[in-house]
Amino acid sequence: MPRNVLVIAEAGVNHNGSLDLALQMVDAAADAGADAVKFQTFTAQNLVSVTAPKASYQKQSTDPDESQFEMLKSLEISVEDHLALMQACDKRAIAFLSSAFDHQSLALLNGTLGLSSIKFGSGELTNAPLLYDAARRGCEIMISSGMAGLGEIEKALQVLALGYGDNAPDLPQPEDFVAAWADPERRSALRERVTLFHCTSQYPAPFNAVNLRAMNTIKAAFGVNIGYSDHTSGTIVSVAAVARGATAIEKHFTLAKNMPGPDHAASLEPDELKQMVDDIRCVSSALGYPVKNIAPCEFDTALVAKKSIVAATNIEIGDRFSEQNLTIKRPGTGMTPDKYWMLLNQHATSSYEMDDLIKEDG
Repeated sequence: MPRNVLVIAEAGVNHNGSLDLALQMVDAAADAGADAVKFQTFTAQNLVSVTAPKASYQKQSTDPDESQFEMLKSLEISVEDHLALMQACDKRAIAFLSSAFDHQSLALLNGTLGLSSIKFGSGELTNAPLLYDAARRGCEIMISSGMAGLGEIEKALQVLALGYGDNAPDLPQPEDFVAAWADPERRSALRERVTLFHCTSQYPAPFNAVNLRAMNTIKAAFGVNIGYSDHTSGTIVSVAAVARGATAIEKHFTLAKNMPGPDHAASLEPDELKQMVDDIRCVSSALGYPVKNIAPCEFDTALVAKKSIVAATNIEIGDRFSEQNLTIKRPGTGMTPDKYWMLLNQHATSSYEMDDLIKEDG
């Protein structure tokens, strides 16, 4: 069977620090038919220095005088909030996911809350200690690859390959990562546990910077599952990514684009999210199998639309079949046209009126 595409509704920080708003987002994601709703787990103190500037897109959608630290501090969600959101997800039969940004949030998600699947944003692709920690825990890892080339992706996968293996060292050395990358068993673990998301880290990302063909390059280079984390406006690129083989799609959504906050403007509203999910399901179904054959739904049409060899004129027993008394017409319930030349110059063993189907025995 074709593999279903995992659709992740990225709530991110669009809850604005409000549990009530976050719970509404769980319902909206479930109503849209998404497979998972994803939040972000962090403490501002562990994530960013107090002097770190905001990104340009964040300055446009939030108070430009507010620091990145202050902005993120207001968007934290507590342990109790995580538990409430997980319970809400259980009730709505939608998976709860979250991105980890540091060792403390990873320990919360995987240890305290027992999540086996962890998402990492593009900013963590080069955070080798955090990735190593996640792999040593045995987590299934989804990681975005924005702002990176194949070299940085390979280094991240080397770290994960070493972490997934038995007796992963506490103090790994560069040669350990290289050796792990060359180990077929560890590479196999990557194929089973890692989904690498192609991504363009701009909000919104311009269409001419998406480069969806790179998904195929990544797949060919590393052999891992490929997803797409979409920061473009609208839904068309997510649907196109599925058509190009993405097995998972992540897309930001919000309850209202005009709400204050860094990511609302570049997010989908609930009706748009639902339309995207519906379109992805259609495309995923339409992809089918790499086999060209008649589909069962075509059988009736084939009988009507295909053609058979028929009598062009009245034909008597013993008449010689010729180009003048044979022709090709619908329906497709008689002798197939590829046998036309075989019949020429043969003698009819039955009589036919014009438009009668020629019998297999003549």
